[in-house]
Amino acid sequence: QLQLVESGGGLVQAGGSLRLSCAASVRSISSYAMGWFRQAPGKEREFVASISWRGGTIYYNESVKGRFTISRDNAVYLLMNSLTPEDTAVYYCAASKTHLHLRDGPYDDAYWGQGTQVTVSS
Repeated sequence: QLQLVESGGGLVQAGGSLRLSCAASVRSISSYAMGWFRQAPGKEREFVASISWRGGTIYYNESVKGRFTISRDNAVYLLMNSLTPEDTAVYYCAASKTHLHLRDGPYDDAYWGQGTQVTVSS
């Protein structure tokens, strides 16, 4: 069973940066596409970014394009720059054998972390 653990969340001022990390319980996540999602209070979970198992294909939500960067080695990272209060949410790491499932769903084959809180103050 793949388990994912996020870290790196916290409180930051608007315009600041944070780097989230997601570590897995298995020796290698190289066979999984990896992604980041977020859920703000009172809102549905939304896709943020994903990266294919080799790293050659990356997708971003339009709202973060140009500000966030997803990358991977044997963990997956989300570098978030130019943060705004609208980025405040719990951020979740996810893994799937099917990259397009992370971007578009369904998510029944995905593994999820427990989430890390990101709060951006104005």
